[in-house]
Amino acid sequence: MSDRAGTFDGVHRRNLSKLLGLVHLEGPLSRARLTGATGLNRSTVAALVAELVELGLVEERAPDPTNRVGRPSPVIAPHPDVTAITVNPEVDAVTIAAVGLDGRIPMRERLEVDHLVSPEETARLVADILTAWRSGPLSRARIVAVGLAVPGLVRASDGLVRFAPHLEWVDAPLRTLVERATGLPVVVGNDASLGALAEHLFGAGRGVDDIVYLNGGASGIGGGLIVHGMPVGGAGGFAGEFGQNRPGIASRDDRRATGGVLEDEVSRARLLEVAGLAGADEPTLAAALAASDSPQVSAELARQRRILATALANAVNVLNPSLVVLGGFLATIAESDPDALAAAVAEQAMPAAAEDLSLRVAALGEDRLAIGAAELGFQALLEDPLSAAEDSAGAD
Repeated sequence: MSDRAGTFDGVHRRNLSKLLGLVHLEGPLSRARLTGATGLNRSTVAALVAELVELGLVEERAPDPTNRVGRPSPVIAPHPDVTAITVNPEVDAVTIAAVGLDGRIPMRERLEVDHLVSPEETARLVADILTAWRSGPLSRARIVAVGLAVPGLVRASDGLVRFAPHLEWVDAPLRTLVERATGLPVVVGNDASLGALAEHLFGAGRGVDDIVYLNGGASGIGGGLIVHGMPVGGAGGFAGEFGQNRPGIASRDDRRATGGVLEDEVSRARLLEVAGLAGADEPTLAAALAASDSPQVSAELARQRRILATALANAVNVLNPSLVVLGGFLATIAESDPDALAAAVAEQAMPAAAEDLSLRVAALGEDRLAIGAAELGFQALLEDPLSAAEDSAGAD
């Protein structure tokens, strides 16, 4: 779109992008709201909406009933058929979901595995599920892309998975494999970075411009950064690997892994062990820990909370965020005693850096990685609806 930037066509495409982005982020909006938000005149907004309707990207629908006097105007909403497929390969399961441009998640399937899946097996699983869904519940869906949230280092330039240690993937051409298996455009990102993006746009970090996000999953701890409202990936896209840091541990009795990094000490596997579970998804583990009256469970949660607090204080001192968001099993640790966690972070952080700090758990829960991966998948469509819609229509 850059070569058209100064032309009428470039302005037109940017305006289409602006309108589609607004209804995607804000939900159904009236034409009057769109006119006010864009600064465009009413006739221009009407023409742009008509074009987006013709492209099959939005629809006009009756508004929700209100108490306002008079006849309410129709609202413009993302078309419910516009969909991205999302994939999160992990050491214990591969979770595949369908996410609509309107934020709905009509389909989700967690495929539990008893072995480490390879990149090739991941691609086959995605293709098989997609084939089944296309002939059934997603028969009307307009699938624009596949977004993968991978627990590892993903090279931003081409989506190559450089290193996913817990999956034992090295230089895995995941994007190419899934593109060949599905025939769809594919984008790949680090799972925690995508979780940060989702929480920033739609969750606990909505409206906040400086965020540190830590994600706790089966493969350990990753993180994502939002600075001045923009995701920060670093030179190669590898920023945010908080789980590989080595926080100081004040009490020798708290250490479990000699010389270990954060994710060796603050560990989902250790929580599963004290809860007496061989495996579980996020809600099941959280419920089991919350319902337990075992002293071992309480002690392990407190131990992990102390170490997590030190790691968070270090991040606060370095990055000075206004918000820290915790997802996955880290949210479970935080919710076990939020006041104790906040106090421990404040005690170890510089007072000036922590005085306006908020700690929150991820508002999107187990949806956060799917929503983040879908956002990556929708990126081309949102940036240039005209070109992306033409490309997807040609593919269909």
